[in-house]
Amino acid sequence: MVGPIHSLTQTTLNGQQAAIQTQCPAGDFGAVFQQELERAQTRQVAFSKHALSRAEERGIEVTPTLLERLSDSVERAEAKGATNILALDQSLAFIVNVPNGRVITALSEEEMKDSIFTNIDGAVFL
Repeated sequence: MVGPIHSLTQTTLNGQQAAIQTQCPAGDFGAVFQQELERAQTRQVAFSKHALSRAEERGIEVTPTLLERLSDSVERAEAKGATNILALDQSLAFIVNVPNGRVITALSEEEMKDSIFTNIDGAVFL
């Protein structure tokens, strides 16, 4: 059986060190760990309101296949430490915030021709 988890925190009070012991039940860690696992497994890219309106204006259809490809791009970029990526294929481009898994904007092929992409630290081909 697993007992309570104890952690020691070193603090300095008026120049003297004091150890503060905190206790959290063993079940809390397991519950938090399980929640994080579930969240990671179901993590899917979401579109911001701005990105949705741009996709609609530009005739970009947001399909489950597209969402899956974008989610895969986010996972690959996250593994490399990127925070804002340009995810693109031959006819579409998306700016995606990796930590939030959120598409910021969407561009069609025509709009990509005259665009300059700034504030990105990675590019992923869909």
